[in-house]
Amino acid sequence: MLKFLSAQSQQHSQTTRRDFLKLGTLGLAGLTLSDLLRLEAQAGIQHSRKAIINVHLDGGPPHMDTIDLKPEAPVEIRGEFQPISTSVPGIQLCELLPRMAAQADQFAFVRSLVGSAGAHDAFQCQSGFRKKDMQSVGGRPALGSVVSNLKGSPRDRAPLFVDLMQGRGQVRNSARPGFLGPSYQPFRPDISDLFERQLEKGMQNELKRLGEEHQVSLKLNPSLSLERLENRTTLLSELDTIRRKVDASGMMDAMDRFSQQAVSILTSGRLADALDLEQEDPAVLEKYSLGVASENQKFYTSEGPGATRKFLLARRMIEAGVRCVSISISDFDTHSSNFSRMRQLLPIVDHGLATLVSDLKERGMLDDVTIIAWGEFGRTPRINSKNGGRDHWPRVGPAILAGGGMRTGQVIGATDRTASAVTDRPVSYKDIFTTLYHNLGIDPHAITINDPHGRPQYLLDEGERLSELG
Repeated sequence: MLKFLSAQSQQHSQTTRRDFLKLGTLGLAGLTLSDLLRLEAQAGIQHSRKAIINVHLDGGPPHMDTIDLKPEAPVEIRGEFQPISTSVPGIQLCELLPRMAAQADQFAFVRSLVGSAGAHDAFQCQSGFRKKDMQSVGGRPALGSVVSNLKGSPRDRAPLFVDLMQGRGQVRNSARPGFLGPSYQPFRPDISDLFERQLEKGMQNELKRLGEEHQVSLKLNPSLSLERLENRTTLLSELDTIRRKVDASGMMDAMDRFSQQAVSILTSGRLADALDLEQEDPAVLEKYSLGVASENQKFYTSEGPGATRKFLLARRMIEAGVRCVSISISDFDTHSSNFSRMRQLLPIVDHGLATLVSDLKERGMLDDVTIIAWGEFGRTPRINSKNGGRDHWPRVGPAILAGGGMRTGQVIGATDRTASAVTDRPVSYKDIFTTLYHNLGIDPHAITINDPHGRPQYLLDEGERLSELG
C-alpha cells in the first residue's frame, strides 16, 4: 500500500528509506520525479543539488568553425562559414549557432584549450589526465567516479555518476574509475533504443569485445517482489562474507556494492523514470525537439536531429539525483566533408545547449548545475584539399561552459590569425577540472584518495580554477 505522510507525522517521525523505495516502486503510474522530490523535501530528506553535465563533442570539434572563426584568414583556412554577432558586444560565433549567439550572456567560450593528449576517446574530458598517468595501478579515475567515492553510498536511490555516452566515449570506456576500482564505475544504461548511433567497423568490434555487461538493463524481473529481492541480496551478502575477506582484487566488494545499488535503483524506479522521456511534459519535450532536420545528408556515424533530447535526458538525470552525467554528440571526426557535416551537427549542439540552459534557468537549477561541452582536441586550421575535411589538431581546441553560478558572457583566451596556436591565456584540461570540482564544492588540491598501494593521491596534481568565471 502506498503511504502518504500527514504533516504531523512528517514533523514527529523519521521517514524510512524503505517507505521511499515502496513509493518509487508503486508510484510509476501517477507520481512524477518532481512529485517525488517534493515529498522527500517535505520529509526532510535533503540532497546536494550541485551537479555536472559533461557534453562530449565526440571526435574533436573544429574550433575555427564553431567559436573561433577567422574571417580574415586565407580561404583554405577560414572555410565556408561566416561569423555572426551575439547578444554580448564583441563576441562572434559561427552562423550555425544562432541560438547560442542570442544567449551568449549565459555562456563562457574558451578559445585556448591546450594540453590535449591527442587520444581519440573521451578520457581526458572525463578526468583531466592522460591515459598513461598512473596506468600501472589502473590509471586515474574520472571525476564522476571520484564524486561517487567521496559522496556516494550503495543505498543511493540513483547512482551519482551516469554515463550516457555513445560512440568512442562508450566503446573506449572513457568514463572509467581507474585505480578506484570497479566499485566506482559509472552506471551505464543502454540508450541505443532512444538514440541510434552507428559505429565504425573497428569500434563495433571493440564494443563486442567488451561484452554484454558493458551496459546495464533497468528492467526488473516482474516475478521478483521487493521482499524477495531484498532478502536475496541479504543472503548473498552473508554467503559472500568469507570470500570477500580473502579477495584481494576488490571485485567481491564491487559485486556487493553493485548488488545493493541495483536494489536501490531498480526498486525506487527513479532512474528508469528519468530515462522515460514519455513522462516529460509534452510542451517541454517539444522545446528540446529540433524540428526540421538539416537538408544536408547525414553522415553514417553522426547523430540525427533527435539527439537534441540527450540534453533533456541529462537534465532529468540531475533531477533524479545524479551528480555527474555524461552525454555525447557524434561525430566530429571530420577528416572528410567537414562543412556539410557541420551543417548537420552544429544545429544539434546549438539547439541542445541553448534549450538546456534556458530550461535549467526556468527551473531554478542553473546556478547549481555546471555544463561543459568540449572534445578531445581541435582540428587543423588548413582544410585538407583531398577530402574537404579537417584533421586532428591537439595544439588548441574549444570549450564551452555554462551554469554553475559562473560569470558568463565572455571569451577566455585567444589564438593567432589562423587559429593554429594560442596567443593569450592558455587553459589546460586540468584548469577546467579544477573549476568543475570547485563548482561541486570540492577542493581537488586539498582532498586525497588512496591508490591501491594505500598512498594518498590528490584529485588533481596541477591546474588552477578559471578566475575569470568568478
